Amino acid sequence: MTAISPPGASTAPAQPQPIEQARAAARKLEATFLAEMLKSAGLGRTAEFGGGIGENQFASFHTQALAEKLAEAGGIGLADAFFRSMMEARHDD
Repeated sequence: MTAISPPGASTAPAQPQPIEQARAAARKLEATFLAEMLKSAGLGRTAEFGGGIGENQFASFHTQALAEKLAEAGGIGLADAFFRSMMEARHDD
C-alpha cells in the first residue's frame, strides 16, 4: 500500500542549512589544502620500476582521499578557521 500525501506536501529531501553548508565547504577547502601539502611532501611519488603508469595516474585520487579523511578526522584546524571567517563575513553584511 502506498502512502498518500496531502496536496501541497513536499516530498523533496530537506535542504542542508547554510551553517552546515559552510562547515562542509570549510572542510573541503582544508582537504584541498592538505592534498596539495601531501603532494608537495612527496606522497604519491613512485620509485623507479614501481607500480608503473597506472600507479602514477591514480596517485592523485589516493592523495585526495587521504586528505579528505584527514580533514574529516579533525585535520590541522584550518576548517575551523575557514568556518569562523565565513561566519564573520556573513555577519558583516
